Amino acid sequence: MVSLGATRRFPQTRTDNLLIIPPYRTVYGCGMACDEPGGERLAEELGDDERPFLPLRLFYTGGADGRRAGMESARERQISAHVDRRQEHGGRPAPRARGISRADIVDIAVAIADAEGTGAVSMRRIAKDLQVGVMSLYWYIESKEELHRLMLETVQAEIEAADPSGDWRADLAVYARNTRAAVHRHPWAIDYLGGGPPAGPHDARNADRLIAALDGLGLDITTLMWILLTLGTYVMGAVLREIQETRWHRALAESMTELNEDEVSRVYYEFDQRIRGSGRYPHLAKVLDAGIDPDAPETRDERFEFGLSCLLDGIAAQISRD
Repeated sequence: MVSLGATRRFPQTRTDNLLIIPPYRTVYGCGMACDEPGGERLAEELGDDERPFLPLRLFYTGGADGRRAGMESARERQISAHVDRRQEHGGRPAPRARGISRADIVDIAVAIADAEGTGAVSMRRIAKDLQVGVMSLYWYIESKEELHRLMLETVQAEIEAADPSGDWRADLAVYARNTRAAVHRHPWAIDYLGGGPPAGPHDARNADRLIAALDGLGLDITTLMWILLTLGTYVMGAVLREIQETRWHRALAESMTELNEDEVSRVYYEFDQRIRGSGRYPHLAKVLDAGIDPDAPETRDERFEFGLSCLLDGIAAQISRD
């Protein structure tokens, strides 16, 4: 989700389970300067306006041992330097790896994260899926951190705010739905989206279009930005709940497979008795009596649209006051 904040440059530091990653030499270009001998071989050049320009990004390291992570980072720097030296002397990747591209690597990484989470993404796993050697990947990707950044940029490219149409409600609603759809396709990304300044051209494009959608309504810039932050908070919060609902239903289904029909009935009966039979939760009992399941998958879209409508109504009231 688009967020604007102060832009500063930080060195790489570790805070508990967070790794603050500074910008590397390139993101979409070659691992070395593209005008150096051999550099043009692997470059997938984009204009300066098309490259990510995020000054930092937080990546959860999942409690990884700091020393181990540092050793891995140092090893990657050594590999990258070795590849640079070979490029300087006209070297090329192994024959089998010459047919792959940076996009291939990123696509595989995103597919793995979609199916198994970011913890399953590794250079070794990607190399296995592409049927190339691990070292070959470093001709195209400088480090795992760079790969993470490219993965996020791929997700952000799928989220598009509409060009301002003159109907601010419709424009904000389109962006909210597009964001929700993209995060559901890539649920791992919710851990990394929503904070900090625009991460790159896609993020900046959306921020600019959303600001333009509210421009001319008589709002001061602070109120305008807070409206957009409120929209982002709703969308990310709603999607997070939906992802949790999906996980809960999956876990419930798995646990129920171990029970026979009578045991399943007993579980639901005991729950019903705890709510209705105790007399302690009369208002919650009304929800059960009405047969309402607040986590029902079939009402998920309707619930999202209801919340979005309430939010847009509130924004409209704020705009009318200002």
